[in-house]
Amino acid sequence: MVRLKKVLNLSIAVLMVAGMIGFAGCSGVSEEQMAELQALRQEVSALESETQDLKNEKSKLEREIAELNAKLDQCAKDKEQTKNNLEKMGM
Repeated sequence: MVRLKKVLNLSIAVLMVAGMIGFAGCSGVSEEQMAELQALRQEVSALESETQDLKNEKSKLEREIAELNAKLDQCAKDKEQTKNNLEKMGM
């Protein structure tokens, strides 16, 4: 029984040392990884800026289309009114 306890304690100690080595090996970030992360952050920032610019351009184009549609509707109304007036005059 004492021998089993010693083997169990030794196994636990070996697992703890292996875990600490594994944890220490995974916790560091290299300079290359930091540079890559910074480059990715800059790329994301540039893409967000581009997205906002495109949304602004889309809004501007939608306003222009709405103005043109309003003018088109007014022209159709004017045309119909002119046609009715000409019919009243007998032309």
